Amino acid sequence: MPDTIRTACCVCEEETSRTFDVSGHWIRACPSCGHRQTETIPPGDHVASVYSDAYFTEGGAGYPDYVAEGDMLRKHGRRYARILSRHASPGRVLDVGAAAGFILQGLVDGGWSGIGVEPNDRMAAYARTELGLDVRTGALETVEVDEQFDLVSLIQVIAHFVDPSTAFRRVAELTRPSGLCLVETWNRRSLTARLFGRNWHEYSPPSVLHWFAPDDLRALAARHGFEEIARGRPKKRISGAHARSLVRHKLEGRVIGAPLRWCAALIPDRLPIPYPAEDLFWTLFRRR
Repeated sequence: MPDTIRTACCVCEEETSRTFDVSGHWIRACPSCGHRQTETIPPGDHVASVYSDAYFTEGGAGYPDYVAEGDMLRKHGRRYARILSRHASPGRVLDVGAAAGFILQGLVDGGWSGIGVEPNDRMAAYARTELGLDVRTGALETVEVDEQFDLVSLIQVIAHFVDPSTAFRRVAELTRPSGLCLVETWNRRSLTARLFGRNWHEYSPPSVLHWFAPDDLRALAARHGFEEIARGRPKKRISGAHARSLVRHKLEGRVIGAPLRWCAALIPDRLPIPYPAEDLFWTLFRRR
């Protein structure tokens, strides 16, 4: 069966053009808003195949051991709880792409309550059984809930949606009027992304399907009734094991890869490493 191709921009619906190929996937760019996206629409089993148990345990574009990074991720959630406290009192949160629940747990530490949704059943089950959190197996677009939330969080999620416009429409349905939406994602206009060009580590389809910058993310949110109220750069940390895994995945077969892999091998597995680049950003939106 032939691949399904999309040429219209998922943000502004203008016609896009091919820019470069990454591992057999064409990346297309919008001349109007600048958004970049994959040309091929993934098949129906995309989420199940890409975010299988291997994504959380076997490295590559994913994690060598996601659960082992639980403490760092929980602290990441606490940092966001402190940021959110400048704009709203804690309330009910829906954490999308909750994985094993650690970021949701950090938000709960900061006074929030609520639920998560995660397509990988093993991760969702860990959140339920080990952390006592209400994390439901499923997708944002189809999860059944009977409430609207004070906050919908999309931490490292928006770039993975097949159709981010459909996802944001669902976010709007699930956010109460004047409620918040917190997005963390990669910045394709960052200095790091511009220096590395097509070799930027986040050009990694089919896991990542979209590449945003603050402007086109703000435009997408505005289409669905959200206005930006704050923006910043997160203080991200990863484990030594995760750093080694990413170096192996991105530099395999390259001349520079061997010495960098040797250097990375010296890092202890559990050592928290401050993420060294400036190509991440977070944005907080309020539903009008």
